[in-house]
Amino acid sequence: MKFRFDRLKLSCATALATALVLSSGMANAQSAAQKAVDAAKKMCNGKTITIVWEAGLQSLDPKNFSGPMWEKLTSCKINVVEVPTAEMFTKIMQEFRAGTGAYDALNVIPSWMPDLVQAGALEPLDAMVDKYTYRDELQKIASTYRDNQMKVNGKIYGFPDDGDVFIMYYRKDIFADAGLRKDFKAKYNYDLAPPTTWKQFSEIGQFLTEKLKAKGTYGASQFREPGYGNFMFQERFRNEGGKFFDANMKATINGPEGVKVLTEWRNENKFMPPGVEKFGFVENLATFVKGESAMTISWPPYGRFAAGYIKDEAMKWVPESKVAGKVGYALPPGGHPELAAGFALSVASTSKNKELAYLFIQWLNSEEISMQRVQLPYALRDPFRDSHFTSKEYLAKWPDAKDYLAALQAGSKTGLLDLSLIQTDKYEEALRQGISRLWAGDDPKAILDDVAKSWDDTTKKVGVDKQKAVYTAWAAKGGAYPK
Repeated sequence: MKFRFDRLKLSCATALATALVLSSGMANAQSAAQKAVDAAKKMCNGKTITIVWEAGLQSLDPKNFSGPMWEKLTSCKINVVEVPTAEMFTKIMQEFRAGTGAYDALNVIPSWMPDLVQAGALEPLDAMVDKYTYRDELQKIASTYRDNQMKVNGKIYGFPDDGDVFIMYYRKDIFADAGLRKDFKAKYNYDLAPPTTWKQFSEIGQFLTEKLKAKGTYGASQFREPGYGNFMFQERFRNEGGKFFDANMKATINGPEGVKVLTEWRNENKFMPPGVEKFGFVENLATFVKGESAMTISWPPYGRFAAGYIKDEAMKWVPESKVAGKVGYALPPGGHPELAAGFALSVASTSKNKELAYLFIQWLNSEEISMQRVQLPYALRDPFRDSHFTSKEYLAKWPDAKDYLAALQAGSKTGLLDLSLIQTDKYEEALRQGISRLWAGDDPKAILDDVAKSWDDTTKKVGVDKQKAVYTAWAAKGGAYPK
């Protein structure tokens, strides 16, 4: 009898030990999203987290989707403060200096980080990343974003959360047309295909305009509005071999590479639609999806819009796509696209609810939740994790989604970072003003000489040595210049 009882005790003990091991394994395997939810539940107590978000479609994510979901899961409320992109940096700095603690979580364009960190406006996140064991999941963010848009001086200040990258979109049916291919080959002695150099871009654009203009289609269209032109210049200038500064921190954008870019821009406009000098995101999109241009370059949402995948009340402003099923995807000429703008999630240093704000951005950024957010038909968040590019659900969104995601993934590996300095906004503004002068008819060299002088003046005001240290750290990153 004792033997049987001992065996029963041993059996129970074994079962208990097994249960504990399984329980421990389940705890270790708990998702980053669930860890954030469980922790937030314990500290919410009716609190509201205020997060700054880009005004417009971007904000529909926290307002209509993730914010309500978080509140349902944790009872924490989310207050979304919408700010136009051009005003976000200023608003964040103003609130920090006021010290009111009005903001808890922030959307930060990565190129702003050195400025914001130096000012003290961003909370370092390493301690909370380790507390909530999020470091391993951060490693699954695509390397270009993870390695270049997350840290300042070796510390984590933001979670890369938006895979912004410029991609070329082109009309597969036009490029496959037998008659056009034959005529193009006879004229230029190479095959009609998505251009890999800007010389090819110009030749193809001119050729297609000559052949298709009578039918209402131009060879290409582009962003030319100065705000967008800033990003386009940064990309093309570096693909042409340009460097922003010399060893003494003197601006060099007025060298032959910069002059070549502006000169070629002006020449290219001749085969683009009338009024292209004023094209921004919406104008260029409408031209492409209506079938009025054979190729263009833009952020990832164009691919979704052109495919007709976007069906939502908030998207009524997008013209119905006449090119669905006809669009191909490639890297822009030069093969190193601009990682233009993008967003990282950060915590305001003046927040009165720092840990709760952190938990919210960990949950937002987690593999589980971000996978849902980058597939929203309206919020403009783009794939940024390795798993986003290979998601079976995303791959099935439309017939060519696999090619679209492959192009985004390729861009994430060779993309170029936006220039990031102290007072980056002043350097960008000088460049924007220069582009405005280009469309007014000014000489490219004279324009860039003035922009370079403005840059040098800003560098002196910041402090040459101080700015040089920031630039040197930025230039050492893998995405600063083409390899």
